[in-house]
Amino acid sequence: MKKFQIITVSAIALFSSVALAGLVQPALVEVNLDNNFAQGDMFAARTADNDVEFIGCGIRQFDDGVNDFAFGFCQATDANENTVVCFTETETLLETMRTTSSYSFITFSWVENSPDDLECTRVGFSTQSFYLPKK
Repeated sequence: MKKFQIITVSAIALFSSVALAGLVQPALVEVNLDNNFAQGDMFAARTADNDVEFIGCGIRQFDDGVNDFAFGFCQATDANENTVVCFTETETLLETMRTTSSYSFITFSWVENSPDDLECTRVGFSTQSFYLPKK
């Protein structure tokens, strides 16, 4: 009887972890150079079947005691090696960039001031359970 209970408990534990795995929805990186937007989730980019795909945003803060300056940037490369990097000094976008976390879905847009000057105009993050790695 004890052996039967151990097997039953083991089977329940195995099947319950599978049943509770939840939705997984990877979002591979997309860089749309015609419509000036990029999107994708960090985990899907990191585990993509290529060596080029990535997406992310960052902030650089400088304070030399006289001047306090910050700028942010978002960057992405998709599987087709379409690459974009945009920059911003807009405080509301910097605040949004500060909210990112591991496994976030990232989306951003830009305007082209010149070929070497892309200005971020929209930044969004979504941290959802379905962007986490599959169990």
